[in-house]
Amino acid sequence: MQHQLKLKKPLAFFDLETTGINVQRDRIVEICIAKANIDGTVSVKTRRVNPGIPIPLESSLIHGIYDADVKDEPSFKQIAKSLAQFIEGCDLAGFNSNRFDVPMLVEEFLRNDVEFDMKNRRLIDAQRIFHLMEPRNLTAAYKFYCGKVLEGAHGAEADTLATLEVLNAQVQHYEGVTIKNDKGEEYEPVKNDMEALHEITSSKIVDFAQRLAYNKEGVEIINFGKHAGKPVAQVLKDEPSYYDWMMKGDFPLDTKRKLTEIKLRNFNNK
Repeated sequence: MQHQLKLKKPLAFFDLETTGINVQRDRIVEICIAKANIDGTVSVKTRRVNPGIPIPLESSLIHGIYDADVKDEPSFKQIAKSLAQFIEGCDLAGFNSNRFDVPMLVEEFLRNDVEFDMKNRRLIDAQRIFHLMEPRNLTAAYKFYCGKVLEGAHGAEADTLATLEVLNAQVQHYEGVTIKNDKGEEYEPVKNDMEALHEITSSKIVDFAQRLAYNKEGVEIINFGKHAGKPVAQVLKDEPSYYDWMMKGDFPLDTKRKLTEIKLRNFNNK
């Protein structure tokens, strides 16, 4: 493979598959690096990694890598130095890499005492360019779905009427169109039915600030801080003072209301 990028130093594109999305707790299970060299050539290295912790089923269903697939692979510690050497002097690139892949990779290097200097590296995230050049705002949606320029954007009436036109056009555009879910099963997400549209756009919301969330089993969990990922009811049971801390804290009233609902539901107003 060749590339036409104008480079002053190599640009290492990389992608990680991991046990999850928590930079502190989760670990890498696969890494691919495609190093775009100054001469136009590309060097590719792909390596599976034994994370040293179990891979949750929900993660395996996304990337297709299970515990058995990595049990005989080296740990990150064993490959860290050679990886760091391979991308020595490279800028880094990826898709959504600045928010996830770069922080995760840096954390793994630090965790294994491998010096990985970020000071002189440029970071290039193709997703940011995509979102910049192909905006996903109402004006762009109106142009895409309705084929018209939105006059008076950011005026309440113009935006409201445009949104009605956009949703109407989306339903016509996508009804009968199938996509695949995480398990590879085909389904039709968009139907001319408000219950179905609610299901794909809002059914996973616990509180609007997203301090609380649902896990894969549909159980409400804490979505921030030291208890991130733990069921709300379990946290309130193990640490009753946590409820008072949140109720007195700088959290939206909606979040406090939802927390109280969960508390009352699980502890019968005790």
